[in-house]
Amino acid sequence: MMLIPTHHFRDIERKPEYLQPEKCAPPPYPGPAGTMWFIRDGCGIACAIVTWFLVLYAEFVVLFVMLIPSRDYVYSIINGILFNLLAFLALASHCRAMLTDPGAVPKGNATKEFIESLQLKPGQVVYKCPKCCSIKPDRAHHCSVCKRCIRKMDHHCPWVNNCVGENNQKYFVLFTMYIALISLHALIMVGFHFLHCFEEDWTKCSYFSPPTTVILLILLCFEGLLFLIFTSVMFGTQVHSICTDETSIERLKRKQQPRERRGSWKAVKETFGGNFSPNWFNPFSGPYHPALRDEGWVRQVASSDNMETTTEEQSEEQSEERKDEDSVEVTDE
Repeated sequence: MMLIPTHHFRDIERKPEYLQPEKCAPPPYPGPAGTMWFIRDGCGIACAIVTWFLVLYAEFVVLFVMLIPSRDYVYSIINGILFNLLAFLALASHCRAMLTDPGAVPKGNATKEFIESLQLKPGQVVYKCPKCCSIKPDRAHHCSVCKRCIRKMDHHCPWVNNCVGENNQKYFVLFTMYIALISLHALIMVGFHFLHCFEEDWTKCSYFSPPTTVILLILLCFEGLLFLIFTSVMFGTQVHSICTDETSIERLKRKQQPRERRGSWKAVKETFGGNFSPNWFNPFSGPYHPALRDEGWVRQVASSDNMETTTEEQSEEQSEERKDEDSVEVTDE
């Protein structure tokens, strides 16, 4: 008989009834393809509005305080096109990250019929999330804000009012990258503008009065420096997570059971949508993730031949990780 890990009851064949599927309503009828995803969270909506406001404020200062009043038309045209292009890509990436389904598991699919259709074999186990009544695939986690289980969930970001998961991680990475770039670009232009205005009359540097111009530039400098640091750190963290094939949640939990990881290059290609091309940097080109097959809902339990003795401390940690999950497992007798 196959031994069951310490966080399961031993010598018991779990039936689908254990998950109490009768308490789960049938899955809602799926909406049409391309249905917009939007989280109704007050904090997240406020953060998203603030994000757009700060980008538009930077746009206003760059155009009407630095570029348009400048008498160097080549400098103004080149920097205006570059800054506006980066700002457009940043806001487009923000919208895609916010309005794209991050990889939500169908709600309420933990029904008896669905569990039986998986035809569990000995040593296989499925987990149900008691909060959204869904069967949880491997690497899926429940988000208390989205109120859904998200596949390959990295974290919930209020700045995009959405979870960062399997389907929208590319857009979040592009958003942080483009915000970091426009912040750096704005800081460089502010530096050149201050140097230019110190050499000439301040009244010729802007359509606004000198005190107003200085205040607007200092605020832009503070905003640019803050966002450059914040988004650069987030960008580096996300790239590291993709290359190591380990989400932030998995890194924090540090599960005892090792899992097979994909190669760095393969993980990057899956996240950004194929082999390297300009589409990697295009927020309107999405990654490709095939639909989850039946075996994708099932997890494999280690066999008794390979299973090591679990210490009491490890058992407590595993129990803590599973405290919000119910399971059904098939064993050999």
